[in-house]
Amino acid sequence: MGRLEDEFRSKRAAGRKLLVPYITGGYPGWQPAIRAAAANGADAVEIGIPFSDPVMDGPVIQQASQFALEQGVTPAAILDEVTRLDVEIPLAVMTYYNLVHHPGPVRFAADLRRAGISAAILPDLPLEEAGPWCAAADAEGIETIMLAAPTAPDDRLPRVVDRAHGFVYSVGLLGVTGERESLAESATALAKRLKAITDKPVLVGVGVSNATQAYEVTRVADGVIQGASVVRRLMEDGPDAVGDYVAEVRSAIDAD
Repeated sequence: MGRLEDEFRSKRAAGRKLLVPYITGGYPGWQPAIRAAAANGADAVEIGIPFSDPVMDGPVIQQASQFALEQGVTPAAILDEVTRLDVEIPLAVMTYYNLVHHPGPVRFAADLRRAGISAAILPDLPLEEAGPWCAAADAEGIETIMLAAPTAPDDRLPRVVDRAHGFVYSVGLLGVTGERESLAESATALAKRLKAITDKPVLVGVGVSNATQAYEVTRVADGVIQGASVVRRLMEDGPDAVGDYVAEVRSAIDAD
């Protein structure tokens, strides 16, 4: 068990719901935004490493990623900055497998370890093809967070859960990331299915758009991941707005 899962299990055992904001690496203000999130109740931060074909990302995160890419941001530059963040919570990266395949899984996993990254999310890497990456990640102590889709049949979920380290990412709805007016029924339905078959932390992400929706999913799941609503605030109002929003969500999910 790695640092992320160990801390999440301990916090869950103490009755705390888990909050993981997503912040696009390389977008202006991303480093202070991570510090603000950590200072205002985030239990971990998911750092997006921009890629030119982000199949899971909706318009807001695509816009932030494209801006970062146009400024010349690279995976190496982001990981170099991560080493100077000086936050006490675990950090994960989310990116696409092309950026792993190019240097190779062994080198990429080693680069994450050297940067102090605890875990990785690779949404376009199928479970059936994850062997080489998982072997390299395991060797470097990088926790591979697996995604479970709402359309997954019952016989597939145990295999996803078995391979997952850190936590199980319960995808709230079919489609890309983005803010929605209401929470999809699939968000809580899948979380219930996962909670029934694993004691690993289960966090819901994709389509959880505000503090009220975060509260709703955390009545079923162990925690919540929020991306578009966080990145939009970073783009519109800067890092302090990220901290304020994280504090708002933290307060909501801590309510009885």
